[in-house]
Amino acid sequence: MDPSETPFLKKSRFTQFLVGKNGLDESGFKEWIFYPGMLFQAVDKWWGNRGKRERPHEGLDLCFYKDREDRILRLGEKTKIPVLYDGFVVRVMDDFIGKSIIVEHPPHKNEYPTFCTIYGHTNPDRDLKVGQTVKEGEILATLARPTKSQNNVPPHLHLSIGWVVEKISYQNLYWETMSMTRTFKWIDPIQVI
Repeated sequence: MDPSETPFLKKSRFTQFLVGKNGLDESGFKEWIFYPGMLFQAVDKWWGNRGKRERPHEGLDLCFYKDREDRILRLGEKTKIPVLYDGFVVRVMDDFIGKSIIVEHPPHKNEYPTFCTIYGHTNPDRDLKVGQTVKEGEILATLARPTKSQNNVPPHLHLSIGWVVEKISYQNLYWETMSMTRTFKWIDPIQVI
């Protein structure tokens, strides 16, 4: 992320909330672990045959972490997923990666464009509704078991952040089309988690 392009996008308390709400502090959460292919703009897969992705990764995959004893552990199904910033739910998609939640965040002092955070591979909270206002740290969902087409992939959160470049109808967004349109300018989430 280029700080000059995102002067107000402050570091969130996402990791702090995820660790606390899932009891990972009890096991001594120390830091996230990323393998090649999990990071923003990666062109390789980190699962299965580890071949090439169809297009660069538009987000960050959170799965593995290290505890204070340097053991590598991973998130499991039912891990509670907090929202990064205050905003409102604009879409719950159901497509090839399972359910994904899009939260729109209003511009800061009307000086900057709107941006969205997208949470993939989730089971949305049953009370979560499109149009609902959410506050930083509020639980949106839990991690889902990977779909049948991804049975060799461990549960993980796909997290994307994007500036909304063009006016859009959220109802027409799917992962297959998001990366092929100029709707979003993708940002590296690692700087703010």
